[in-house]
Amino acid sequence: MKLLDVVGLNGVGHIKGFFTTCICELSISEHIFALIQQQLKLRQPVKRLWISDLTAESIATGFERLRDASEFEFLTQVARARSEADWLIGMNASRAFTTRHNTLLSVGRVQTPVLALIHDREKEIEAFQSQTFYDVWAEFTQDQIKYKGAWQGDRLTKPEEAEEIATAVRGKEGKITKYDTKQTKEYPFKLYDLTLLQREANAKYGYSAKKTLDVAQALYERHKVISYPRTNSNYVTEQNIDGMHKALRMLGTGPYAELVQQANPNLVHKQNKSVCNPSRVEDHHAILPTLKRPGTLSKEEQNIYDLVIRRFLSHFFPPAEYKMHTVMTQVDKHQFKTNIKELLSLGWKVVLNKADQDKGKKGKSSKKEDEEETDEWTDKKFEIDAGRAVDCVCAEMKEKATQPPKSYTEGTLLKAMESAGKQMENEELREVMKDAGLGTPATRAATIERLKKVGYIEMKGKKILITDKGKMAINLIRHAGVDLLASPEMTGQWERRLHQISKGEAAQEKFMDNVKKFTLSIIDKVRQQQPAPANAFGEETRNNRSGGKGNARSVGASGRAAAKGMGRTTSGGGSSAGSTVLAPSLRRSSATKTVRSSSDGQSDTLASQRQTLGSCPCSNCGGSIIEGRKGYGCSHYKQGCGFVIWKEYAGKQITETMLKSLLAKGQTQLLSFKRKDGSTVKARIVLDAPETGKLSVREDT
Repeated sequence: MKLLDVVGLNGVGHIKGFFTTCICELSISEHIFALIQQQLKLRQPVKRLWISDLTAESIATGFERLRDASEFEFLTQVARARSEADWLIGMNASRAFTTRHNTLLSVGRVQTPVLALIHDREKEIEAFQSQTFYDVWAEFTQDQIKYKGAWQGDRLTKPEEAEEIATAVRGKEGKITKYDTKQTKEYPFKLYDLTLLQREANAKYGYSAKKTLDVAQALYERHKVISYPRTNSNYVTEQNIDGMHKALRMLGTGPYAELVQQANPNLVHKQNKSVCNPSRVEDHHAILPTLKRPGTLSKEEQNIYDLVIRRFLSHFFPPAEYKMHTVMTQVDKHQFKTNIKELLSLGWKVVLNKADQDKGKKGKSSKKEDEEETDEWTDKKFEIDAGRAVDCVCAEMKEKATQPPKSYTEGTLLKAMESAGKQMENEELREVMKDAGLGTPATRAATIERLKKVGYIEMKGKKILITDKGKMAINLIRHAGVDLLASPEMTGQWERRLHQISKGEAAQEKFMDNVKKFTLSIIDKVRQQQPAPANAFGEETRNNRSGGKGNARSVGASGRAAAKGMGRTTSGGGSSAGSTVLAPSLRRSSATKTVRSSSDGQSDTLASQRQTLGSCPCSNCGGSIIEGRKGYGCSHYKQGCGFVIWKEYAGKQITETMLKSLLAKGQTQLLSFKRKDGSTVKARIVLDAPETGKLSVREDT
């Protein structure tokens, strides 16, 4: 009797009596089947059914070409190595930091670099110093045609310079010094993989990555109206083309009938590389509608299904066409630039709803966010005679301010995780990571949820903000001398070695030996750290410190229990995990012990985290101002001092620089505020009541 291992199928089910299993990565499927073999003590020969979708044609072809299991032994080794390495690093590092600092600290190969991304972005925002500058815009007319132009030159930092230019050109006659036109096409966006679907659902509906995954999984498993969603591919294989045409016909009756009538089936074919690209399909193709009509869907399910359907339908339409006009207008000695994007044909954009069409009119811009886009969009014909004069009927100065980087949303964080390897300086690691990133499409949502659960991040609307505990965790890791844990570089190094193992070019045992050495080095370095003071992880942790100790003991206990499990054989082939690395008991020190400086003269991490930001302005207080989770307060709060300045006031984030200015001078530097009518005013935030920290906004006169 032979066992049939069905690998590469979507989900769990039965096909022709054979039990099937699949996880997103093929190597994991191999590992799961090897564990089943081991547990059941199976010794029969094994054949593989190797397919990437559940079409009748693919299944029949797969059964005709069953492959021997020995061809995939290296994939099993890769999955086992990755699983055990992640476990060893995560369990031991988490236990080491937790027992050393007496607070539950979770560390992992993927979650820690992701937390570092959020931490570093927030540091950029805090350190950002806004600068005011000025634009000059002019409006020109020629017969019935009107258009606007942006002044061309070095950035203007003085308002009088900008006003002088506006005055010089206002009401004057100008000439067109350059006029270029060209036709462009905009093709449909790529079919959805899971990450892209999560990003767009977050941007459009505010859904978390986990919510989108759960809804998509329900559409796949319960309603059976979309294909397997946990995919990292935006393309399909040649075998899927016929199924796409059948799905188009199925959509011909129902709410999408009008769009289907306008669609051109001939545009989706095997030679269309923007859709059909087998080399870019690993284990699963892009997310597609199935041939089943949806029944009753919840609002969230309908929203996700609608995204998938409209993206699918867009590929049956021609590209959108535009005519780009670039006009250079000179008035006196001043040049103004205008970009006009004239719509010729909506093409595939007819599948978008009206709101998305209007949003798409802005197009993509490579300009920085602090620079106003010079593009104008029009669906009317634009014609101008370059040989005739134009009139400058209006010119005005606009005050602008440079903007800090934006906090991550779940959508932008998913994109950063997906492209994490592209910023690596090491070319070889960058090449290995280019299609990997941090985590997989199936695990990225769980990673973000994990960061929330352990208290490292919190949500403010769509924005992801790092907590005091998250900041401290990253600083502790980096200052322990194991900052590789907080970098995508470690994942890059792992993926390179695992790729070599999958090709038979490297040994699994050598890889695991290096992982164990690295794990021991983490434990040794953490042991040398000064323990964190009780209030280092934010107000919530400080107020529930006794609970934290219980958590630490709990983690230690679970670690010991897990160690017993790892002592047994964990995968096929008759070998075991070998000598398991476990974090030894770390010497516990008083959490309130004074933080000392390190031998090289640099302060311990905790000193920089809880440093004094200034003296409390309350009379007869004598306390110091320190940073809390939501504000800056007095260290003598237990003695009754009520001074606090919240981190957000009047729509502004109060940075440390602004705080120090408030404490020393009683006011901040000039800032830009928006009135209700949309106009901008220069003002300062002023410390009104030194006894309480009450603030107000005072316009600069």
